[in-house]
Amino acid sequence: MSGALYNSEILRLATAIPHQQRLSEPQASIEKRSPVCGSRVTVDVVMGADGRVLALGQEVRACALGQASAALMAGHAVGRTAGELADARDALAAFLAGERDDPGAWPGLMIFAPARPHTARHASIRLAFEAVAEAAARAVAIAA
Repeated sequence: MSGALYNSEILRLATAIPHQQRLSEPQASIEKRSPVCGSRVTVDVVMGADGRVLALGQEVRACALGQASAALMAGHAVGRTAGELADARDALAAFLAGERDDPGAWPGLMIFAPARPHTARHASIRLAFEAVAEAAARAVAIAA
């Protein structure tokens, strides 16, 4: 997919971020920040007894790319395992770095293909996926 870095779909996603409220009693919370642009994402999770995300909350203070990424993450994170979230994080990072041709199985991430040559934007795009993967792993570790 080629196209503009900030296109109408990125901007639409940036204005429609699900689960954009912090949880009152999370099992784990992780804040990630991009030192390049200052974007910041905080993710709260509650994991179910089956090891899947039961509840998700987030606070997003990021550019449109970071906001769009947070929207895509939150739209599909509930019901996922910590391993699935780590796999999505790793696939997205490898895709942005040019180490793989696709962003993996997570829905919608191909929209970031135009950002691949813009390495300064990668950290902001990865923030939500890094935060949710780390929060889920921490919650699982605490419960063990």
